[in-house]
Amino acid sequence: MAMPYKPKNILITGAAGFIASHVTNRIVRSYPDYKIVVLDKLDYCSNLKNLLPASSSPNFKFVKGDIASADLVNFLLVTENIDTIMHFAAQTHVDNSFGNSFEFTKNNIYGTHVLLEACKVTGQIRRFIHVSTDEVYGETDEDAVVGNHEASQLLPTNPYSATKAGAEMLVMAYGRSYGLPVITTRGNNVYGPNQFPEKLIPKFILLAMRGKPLPIHGDGSNVRSYLYCEDVAEAFEVILHKGEVGHVYNIGTKKERTVLDVAKDVCKLFNLEADKVIQFVDNRPFNDQRYFLDDQKLKNLGWSERTTWEEGLRKTMEWYVANSDYWGDVSGALLPHPRTLMMPGSEGSEEIKGMINQFNSNQTKMVVPTSKVASPTHPFKFLIYGRTGWIGGLLGKICEKKGIPYQYGKGRLEERSSLVLDIQTIKPTHVFNAAGVTGRPNVDWCESHKPDTIRTNVVGTLTLADVCRENGLLMMNYATGCIFEYDANHPEGSGIGFKEEDKPNFTGSFYSKTKAMVEELLKEYDNVCTLRVRMPISSDLSNPRNFITKISRYNKVVNIPNSMTILDELLPISVEMAKRNLRGIWNFTNPGVISHNEILEMYKKYIDPSFKWSNFTLEEQAKVIVAPRSNNEMDGTKLKDEFPELLSIKESLVKYVFEPNRKVPAN
Repeated sequence: MAMPYKPKNILITGAAGFIASHVTNRIVRSYPDYKIVVLDKLDYCSNLKNLLPASSSPNFKFVKGDIASADLVNFLLVTENIDTIMHFAAQTHVDNSFGNSFEFTKNNIYGTHVLLEACKVTGQIRRFIHVSTDEVYGETDEDAVVGNHEASQLLPTNPYSATKAGAEMLVMAYGRSYGLPVITTRGNNVYGPNQFPEKLIPKFILLAMRGKPLPIHGDGSNVRSYLYCEDVAEAFEVILHKGEVGHVYNIGTKKERTVLDVAKDVCKLFNLEADKVIQFVDNRPFNDQRYFLDDQKLKNLGWSERTTWEEGLRKTMEWYVANSDYWGDVSGALLPHPRTLMMPGSEGSEEIKGMINQFNSNQTKMVVPTSKVASPTHPFKFLIYGRTGWIGGLLGKICEKKGIPYQYGKGRLEERSSLVLDIQTIKPTHVFNAAGVTGRPNVDWCESHKPDTIRTNVVGTLTLADVCRENGLLMMNYATGCIFEYDANHPEGSGIGFKEEDKPNFTGSFYSKTKAMVEELLKEYDNVCTLRVRMPISSDLSNPRNFITKISRYNKVVNIPNSMTILDELLPISVEMAKRNLRGIWNFTNPGVISHNEILEMYKKYIDPSFKWSNFTLEEQAKVIVAPRSNNEMDGTKLKDEFPELLSIKESLVKYVFEPNRKVPAN
């Protein structure tokens, strides 16, 4: 047996995650003469609280950062004189990989490649321990009595395991091509305190605590092997000191149990009737039936499993009972099929900011170089919701034209955790909400789909506003002015428009009711700019949502003057409003009013001289629609004062819509 390896300065990536934090705390505690530098970007399943046991130790240093930043990684290796890397950082949840596989490639493969290249360039690394998974082997035959050994073929079956296998190939290549002293580990499932509850055991425990059903994918016959976290931490301690360069080590147990068995054991701990609590749900797109490892090679180094299943499960249950709020709101993680989730370890949390300050106070302050790639070249970055919508699509084009970086949100408005993930991933300066239910093909749809309308227009909008407020972001919210109708104080044709502070008086459609409701509630949020859009018009006369396109296709129209919004002029103004950090409610219409007949006369003059139409009354209109329509004039004084160049509705129609589309030669 070779002499045990003795490191001096260890870099542990992903150290605020579950397994790595147990390894970090163990090594910091047991080896005070080792300097431990930990690097973590604090993704959704990381938590600085996991590292509290090590935080006050003089041999511990925390660095917030991403392994994908080559500048940062190179800087750390050189300035901290790193000789050993234990690489845990990775995206690991299989369910997420089915819905967000590119992030797994970016984190697991590209991030690993950056680390390896930095090791090659600096030439100072004496050990590079790469943490992989048993899932790279793919399924084990159900009747196999011998598990996969370290030389078994890699046959991954899902995006997660495929990216881990890809990372392994890079590690092996750098070992062979550049002589990098690499060691790879492949482990069974790990469980215990601190684990983010997207994983099976903490999810079942938290659901049982809340009296909720325990969801099982498929029929629950899938077989897994589970190791308690402290046993795994000890395995890494052994591999660090006794592992041989160029070798692979399985970290496993031959004690197997089905997912159904796990659920039943959790039920026993909480005295629940399994038949009543367990709920079978749709299976994953592909769910490996069994993983089984041959762990003899690691046992030959002196490691063995110490914690029984019963003892480990009891300890885990007791920890979650005592720390039920450890991860904050984890409702998204407790779903049967979670996808992208909340990011409780992110820097936006005041608690986490305080912990970073606490960590830094215990160590020499470190200055890291700013990555040229990461440096913003523009002071703004917009996050836009409503990619498939009319306004949302136009906003993206405006950003491209103005050279403003932007991204569309992937999360659903009513799913708070997915919004948090969007914000922490994209890191915008402003959020634009152009998502909402307006009806298919019109607002009549909302009358028969009220819960769907509430979910998006009320719950979704309020959730986004609240998440933005927590993250110190201004939300530009495209609302509607269809919450007013002409009345005695604002008679038709009087020129007296409804002002921003006026109380909505139109309740004729369910769509308008939801919009009025959410506008009232948003007044309590000082980070929201509400823009009341009315009867939107753009230069794209082929768009079926365009007000001109709509009425030009009707045989009959009502003829009532209304305030309207010319998107070609006003959407760029909304971008400027975001830059000025304007807040509160704004009537987002061009000054003045225009009637249906006046618009169609323009259409006839500029587009089609043969165009004909006829009018009908509101009473006649009511017979062919389900919900009444709003008709009103909005007072545009506030917007005009802020933007004096804003054109009146008729001037704007000519400049932005009819002249660009002119088909009839001018006289």
